[in-house]
Amino acid sequence: MTTQISADSLHRLVKHAIDSGTAASVEEAKALFQGYRLAVEIDHATASDPVQQAALLTTVALGLRVFLGGVSVGGPLDTPLSPAMPFGRTVADAVKALGGTSGAIADGTPTIVIGGAARERRKGFCIRTATAGWRGGILPIHSELRPTGGTSMPLAGMLAAGLAVNEAFLYASGGSSAVGRRPVGLSLWRPGSDVDWLQSDGSEPALTYLPSRLWLIGLGHLGQAYLWGLGLLPYKDPSEVKLVLQDVDVITESTTSTSILTDVTMVGQKKTRVTATWAEQRGFTTSLQERLFAADFKRQPDEPAVALCGVDNGLGRRALDQVGFDLIVEAGLGRGYRDFRTMRLHVLPGRRPAAEIWKQNGKTEKVEDRPAYAKLMADGVLDRCGMTLLAGKAIGAPFVGCIAATLALSEVLRLLHGGPMHQLIDVDLLSLDHRVVLQHQNDFSRCNPGFAMVAS
Repeated sequence: MTTQISADSLHRLVKHAIDSGTAASVEEAKALFQGYRLAVEIDHATASDPVQQAALLTTVALGLRVFLGGVSVGGPLDTPLSPAMPFGRTVADAVKALGGTSGAIADGTPTIVIGGAARERRKGFCIRTATAGWRGGILPIHSELRPTGGTSMPLAGMLAAGLAVNEAFLYASGGSSAVGRRPVGLSLWRPGSDVDWLQSDGSEPALTYLPSRLWLIGLGHLGQAYLWGLGLLPYKDPSEVKLVLQDVDVITESTTSTSILTDVTMVGQKKTRVTATWAEQRGFTTSLQERLFAADFKRQPDEPAVALCGVDNGLGRRALDQVGFDLIVEAGLGRGYRDFRTMRLHVLPGRRPAAEIWKQNGKTEKVEDRPAYAKLMADGVLDRCGMTLLAGKAIGAPFVGCIAATLALSEVLRLLHGGPMHQLIDVDLLSLDHRVVLQHQNDFSRCNPGFAMVAS
């Protein structure tokens, strides 16, 4: 029996095994990922901490889209759920709602431990997440290192989870010998490479103000990661949050492999409707724009003045500073098997207009000569046109969008807390210490994204 495959059905990270030549067929690539399993642990010392729960939930949600053999969670999961996410009353409810399993963890399974102090060294891959203030990262399980400083904020937990799942996937897919043996992290308050995320930072403010009026452009990989991050934030009154959700697409099978709020039961539904339902369950208020984003409309004065952009095409990006937003945070992700772990964020308006930044759509890697594509054509599964469409689809990893979303949301949070904005943030998760961060020259102090208070 031949495999039925299309550009909208193939898992976007399974595609990495095809495009890189690791797998010679779609069946082989799928089998490879079905063999990937992940274990997640949390203990009594951290189980009730809201930020550690945020890290746990994010780790499970991301892990299930990468480790297709399943994610097992161990620890005191009967603990009441602290983040006001629509997943039930306890951590166990949330793990089940997300698709994870609870109970015994098989020996040798790559493991992510959520928070806490150093533990005994283990065989195989085992790391722990670590957070303090606006900083998040990962450490080897036995490392005595630990970030110092203020009370962690939820996006630090989300960041740590994204970095942890990235590291676990590097290990599972045959990364370097350094994987799982080094500290990796950054500060969301001062994301520059000159800042040591393990050191206390007296400039970090306590999280006090949260954005209340946002326009989300694109509701796939990045747009849903933005919503997930907003959902983790501790709003005193979530009904104060007014969101405009804009997209024209429906959910496909491939959407579920990168987009953190979707599952296979939603295939065929509008992204706007699915994300609005989730946001409203979280207590937010939404309105929908089911039209392509372009320069042929103007934002009205009573609509959100701050936009988070997650579209992946140059035409939409070129229109970002033409419709009347006071502030736009845009994130773009790498598309190919070599660069899918990269991200570049822009804050607009900037020194150059959007039309100049995105003069052309980005180049794509040519992968049509890979064995898996040749086999699909030889077996009659795809014709030349279908093969070209499939080969041209982007590779995507949900942990990349997760990390990009923490950086993007932090630009808005930093504005609310009087911190500096950044013109450009350029990151490659394979070399996080070599990131490029350029401070913005514009004064955004008069920009008002609306604000709500943090729950006490």
